[in-house]
Amino acid sequence: MNRRDFVCLAGAAGLLPLAAQAAPVEGKDYTRLNQAVPLAQPGKPEVIEFFGYWCPHCNEFEPVLDAWVAKLPADVHFRRSPVAWSPMHVPYQKMYFALESLGVPETIHPKVFAAVHVQGLHFEKEEAVGVFAAANGIDKAKLVAAMNSFTVATQVQRANQLFAAYSVDGVPTLAVNGRYRTSPSEAGGEQQVLAVVDYLLRTTKA
Repeated sequence: MNRRDFVCLAGAAGLLPLAAQAAPVEGKDYTRLNQAVPLAQPGKPEVIEFFGYWCPHCNEFEPVLDAWVAKLPADVHFRRSPVAWSPMHVPYQKMYFALESLGVPETIHPKVFAAVHVQGLHFEKEEAVGVFAAANGIDKAKLVAAMNSFTVATQVQRANQLFAAYSVDGVPTLAVNGRYRTSPSEAGGEQQVLAVVDYLLRTTKA
């Protein structure tokens, strides 16, 4: 989703798989940052997905990404970071970090997408948070408290600093090893962007 008009970036359709093309090209298929961003685990390969629960293209990309993540080498550190372009997106950031703080399994992640894009829940409203909590066996009071906690507020602030450091202006976006950024739009599609990330993990160091 573009910061200005809130339109998610869509990948181009009908392109050949990256394997049938030349190696990814810097400035075309991915972007090198002017200044490296510190890794969460220095020296360990890292991939970050910048996403928004509110973004339909993130919702479409998530099953493809999950299948790819399941096959990542054990030494690669994968993490997600929710993005907000406006105040109305902040509750969705809080939802992600609140669930994480409560120790809810990662399997809940696609259920949040489904709640937003299938059920039409809007987490700006506490009532919607309650509906989601009840449907997934989560204590509503604990979830609401976590969303409004200082800890989650701090995590939201750090997430905002992180996507600013990577100059992320659309989601979904993937960052690699603190030095590179790419997206389905930039790489030419969902499978293509994952092939670009594979290439960067193979050919660059954390």
